[in-house]
Amino acid sequence: MTNTIIPKSETSPLVSPSSSRSVTETVNGSHRFVIQGYSLAKGMGVGKHIASDNFTVGGYQWAIYFYPDGKNPEDNSAYVSVFIALASEGTDVRALFELTLVDQSGKGKHKVHSHFDRSLESGPYTLKYRGSMWGYKRFFRRALLETSDFLKDDCLKINCTVGVVVSAIDCPRLHSIQVPESDIGAHFGMLLEDMEGSDITFNVAGEMIRAHKLVLAARSPFFRSKFFDAEEEDNQVVPINDLEPKVFKAMLHFIYRDTLTEDADMETSSSSCISSISETLTAKLLAAADRYGLDRLRLMCESHLCKDISVNSVASLLALADSHHATELKAVCLNFAAENLAAVMRSDGFEYLKENCPLLQSELLKTVAGCEEDCSSGGKSRSVWAQLSDGGDTNGRRVRQRT
Repeated sequence: MTNTIIPKSETSPLVSPSSSRSVTETVNGSHRFVIQGYSLAKGMGVGKHIASDNFTVGGYQWAIYFYPDGKNPEDNSAYVSVFIALASEGTDVRALFELTLVDQSGKGKHKVHSHFDRSLESGPYTLKYRGSMWGYKRFFRRALLETSDFLKDDCLKINCTVGVVVSAIDCPRLHSIQVPESDIGAHFGMLLEDMEGSDITFNVAGEMIRAHKLVLAARSPFFRSKFFDAEEEDNQVVPINDLEPKVFKAMLHFIYRDTLTEDADMETSSSSCISSISETLTAKLLAAADRYGLDRLRLMCESHLCKDISVNSVASLLALADSHHATELKAVCLNFAAENLAAVMRSDGFEYLKENCPLLQSELLKTVAGCEEDCSSGGKSRSVWAQLSDGGDTNGRRVRQRT
C-alpha cells in the first residue's frame, strides 16, 4: 500500500473575493426641430433635405434631416421622409432613436416612431460611419400631413430623442459616502443678504448698498486694487457712477453666489437694435464684468447672449461683444454672420456696423474668406467683396439700402 503525503501549506489569511460588473446603458438626449415655412420647402426635389442644427448626445453630434418631397424617388413625393444622421466622426456607434411629429392642436395625439420600444426585439441600431442615418422614407403621407393638426401656421415641429449605448465596468467599493454639491455660494449669499460684518458702503445713484471688502477683493482685481493696493483715503462710502443700482446688485449677486440673478437668467431679447440690446440687464452686466475684471461673469453673460443670436440681432451683438472684450461671443457672431451673410447684410444692425464699426466689417470679411477657404468652394470671394462694398446679396444683386 502506498501512502501519499500531502504537505500542509503555510496558513495564510483569507482574501476577500473581488468583483466587477459590466453596465450597459444609454445616454439620452433630445432636440426639437421647428420647420417654419413648410409650403415654401415643398418642391425642392426628391432626395433633398432641410437639416437641423447639430446637437450633441453621448459624445457624438447628430442632426435631423427632413425631406419635404421624400427621399425615395419611387414614391413620387407622396411621402415626407425624416431621418436622424450621425454628424460627427465615429464608427459602429450603437444607438436607439425616437422621432415624434408634434400634434399642435393640444390634443396630444402625436405621431411617434420609436426605436426604444423595439430595443429588446432587434437591439440598438448601428451607424457605421459619419453620415449614416436611421429613419423613415415613408414617415407620413404628404396629402394627409397637409390637412392634419401636425401642420399649423405653415409650421411643423419634430422632436427627436437619441440614446447612445455605452458600456462601462463598475467596480463597487465596499463603502461609499455621498458628498453633496458645494453650498459655499449659498453661505456667501446669506452673508450678502444679512450684511453681517459689512465694512464698505457704495452710493449707487443715491441708493446705499453695503458689502464686504475682503469678498469683493477676492473676486475682482478692480476692487482688490482699490481697497488694498492704491494709496487712497479709507473711505467708508464709495460712489459708483457707471452702474445702475439694479446692475450693481446683480453684479454683487454674482460676486457672492457665483450665479446670475433670476432676472438676468430668464431674460431674452428679440430686438435687432443695438440700443435695445445694450439696455438689457445681461448686456449691462457684460459691461460691468469687463469694467470690474470679472472674467467668469463676462463669460456667463456671453453664453446667455449667445442664445439670442439671429440674423436680425447678430450685428448688434457683434458690436456689443467687441466693445466689451467678449471674445467668445464675438467669435460666434462673426462665424454666424459669415455663414448667413446675405440675410445679415439686409438687417438694420448691419447698417449700424457699416456706419460705426468699420474695423468689425473688415474682421467679418476675413471670417467670410476663412469660411470659403475651409469649404474650398472657390470663385466666391469676389462676390463677397462686392457684397461688403456695395450692398449686394450673395447672388450679385444689389440690395436696396434702408432709409
